[in-house]
Amino acid sequence: MKPAAPLATLFGRLARGRGPFFLAGVVITLCMAALYVLRPTWLQFQELKLYDVTLRKKRPTIQSGLPVVVDLDEKSLTTYGQWPWPRFRVALLLARIKAAGALAVGLDIVFADPDRTSPETMRRMFREELKLDVTFDGLPAALGDYDSVLANVLADGPFVLGYYFDFSSRPGANQADATACALPALKAATLLAPKAKPAAEYLAQAPRVVCPLPRLLDAAPGAGFFNTIPDPDNIVRRSPLLLAHDGAVYPSLALTASMLALGVKNAVLRVGDGGVESLALPLPDGRRLTIPLDGRGSVLVNYRGPGGAFPHISAADVLSGAAGPETLDGKIVFLGTSAAGLMDLRATPTDRAMPGVEVHATLTDMIVTGDFLLRPDWAPGLEFCSILAVGLASAALLAWTRAVLLLIPFLGLGLGMWFGSSQALLRHNFVISPITPLLTLAANFMVLTFLKFWREERQKRFIHSAFSHYLSPVVVNELVASPDRLTLTGEEREVTVLFSDVRGFTSMSEKLTPTQVVDLLHRYLTPMTGIITSHLGTLDKFIGDAIMAFWNAPVAVPGHQAKALAAAMAMLPELDRLNQGFLETYGLRIDIGVGLHAGKARVGNFGSEDLFDYTVIGDTVNLCSRLEGLTKYYHKRILVTDSIVAAAPEGVFFQEVDRVLVKGKVEPVTIFAPLGPEEHAARERELREAAAALALYRDGRFAEALAVYEALAAAYPDPVHAIQAGRCRTLAATPPPGQWDGVFEHTSK
Repeated sequence: MKPAAPLATLFGRLARGRGPFFLAGVVITLCMAALYVLRPTWLQFQELKLYDVTLRKKRPTIQSGLPVVVDLDEKSLTTYGQWPWPRFRVALLLARIKAAGALAVGLDIVFADPDRTSPETMRRMFREELKLDVTFDGLPAALGDYDSVLANVLADGPFVLGYYFDFSSRPGANQADATACALPALKAATLLAPKAKPAAEYLAQAPRVVCPLPRLLDAAPGAGFFNTIPDPDNIVRRSPLLLAHDGAVYPSLALTASMLALGVKNAVLRVGDGGVESLALPLPDGRRLTIPLDGRGSVLVNYRGPGGAFPHISAADVLSGAAGPETLDGKIVFLGTSAAGLMDLRATPTDRAMPGVEVHATLTDMIVTGDFLLRPDWAPGLEFCSILAVGLASAALLAWTRAVLLLIPFLGLGLGMWFGSSQALLRHNFVISPITPLLTLAANFMVLTFLKFWREERQKRFIHSAFSHYLSPVVVNELVASPDRLTLTGEEREVTVLFSDVRGFTSMSEKLTPTQVVDLLHRYLTPMTGIITSHLGTLDKFIGDAIMAFWNAPVAVPGHQAKALAAAMAMLPELDRLNQGFLETYGLRIDIGVGLHAGKARVGNFGSEDLFDYTVIGDTVNLCSRLEGLTKYYHKRILVTDSIVAAAPEGVFFQEVDRVLVKGKVEPVTIFAPLGPEEHAARERELREAAAALALYRDGRFAEALAVYEALAAAYPDPVHAIQAGRCRTLAATPPPGQWDGVFEHTSK
């Protein structure tokens, strides 16, 4: 029995099986959309890396020309000694920067401890530790305490002290509350949305702070934190402009220095339902600079390039006068270090070891120029919709199109998304991540392509296993190579049908045991099936000892009538060979009758909803079955219709046997017996005379036909002559009524 149910399953997959692939793509798309919402760490990491690549391609933007770095570089440390320097030297450095005309000076340094090199401090240490009373003759009283010297300089210039918020929550000697050291909070009016919370609740909360010396803090016009908070991969991509501590909001070093340089007295902080939205800086000339914030008081750092994008002036050159005043006049100066030994290097998207002071310089340049990287409110919605659009479109295309045809379009789509996001950043400063849509596209392509490949391989294996017993290897290979040629829904097409039956099998089987019957059938059916499949036929079914087969389905077989005829004729010598063994084993011989007819039939799965079979049905099948039954009446091993004769190849000859109307039919059919070349040559005269007698018979000249048939019956062993002689004798004695058409009607199967 053939695997009908698996065939139906295969058919469903072939005809309607694109849906599961599309549904798989939908599931993948929804999973990617869920990942986008959940934002696992690995996905964020991929987004950040793609952002870094894009930012590195960004051309240096127009700079304000205001930020300048006075660098405690290797030259300065070589010239003036290791850091920390005595505070009088720092005071001298700051005084010269102020004298050069700097608009503001931000110190990327925290002076948390008293200067131990001050003369008064040294005298106290000598007295307490060495019991020595040391004096410094000729030293002016003003230089006795270097911290006082520095405080005096700070009080007389546009200086911004730096301090550090500690998020480690591990108290230390120099850590204190911000209120304890009187850190100046942000001077800003706050605009709260109706349902918004206080600004400090949206900002990162700093538990501790490393404060400057109180006397320095009191003297300086401003102070700001210099924290840079890296991402989990330790790369600084964004930096806070505002942090919270004990319910108050504090500004960064860059923000404070910018406000001081621009003459901003009070800012305007806008707070919405989602957090801190922006900070507006009203300028003395009436203009307003607006800083867009990310809700937590931070901004993406729009780096101007790798380290060195801003002018660096060695502190040694400022102290020695080698750097002219014009290099600092009208500038916003940041005092920091690029010396590797001072450990103030930061990993950024554009430089793996950028001096931290340049981050502050970059932030100031962004504030002054208004050149911010923006993450619009609509960006998440656009990214989410892109995931759905790309995922569903790619799923549909992959479900109904070959993956190889989509490789280049998908590469183009992926490059297009990446290019679009890059241009949004490079031209409009919009940060839109394409990583999840790209991953969705890649996941759909890889998974659906794998599923299609897996299904095709499984389909090929199934086709091979399902049909290898019923079709020739050639046809099976064609189905495996082109499964689309397998049509199982049922279609009307021209087929050649073969019926064969073992004559007298019922009475013969009574002489054998059941085991012998099974063995005989196996020995008979196996080679006969091989002949059919080797001639590209499809074995339909075994009906006891009978065989039903057809040609030209499930795949087209050119010349199927000729191939079926060749198979039928090949069965006869094979049967003669088998009979030799049957005679020795069972003491008997078997004979068969074969009917062949070609015509229209319905091919497909037929049966109930649960049990069905792949077969052919129609009048063509019924006529072929009747034709096989007529082989017993005419004593012919093979009978074919004119549909087979018309398509027969050269070298095959036919004896016209009769024109009949089989039981249950209304249209007559001419039947023939095929002959090989040798038999045709040996019987040429006989066949010629038989054809003449048949012509007389059809003309209604029964007496003349009777004479010829009687002579043929006496001379030749073909039973057809005697059958026709008897029929002519009857018709001559009792002529048929009405118009004679030469058709003999069979009233039994």
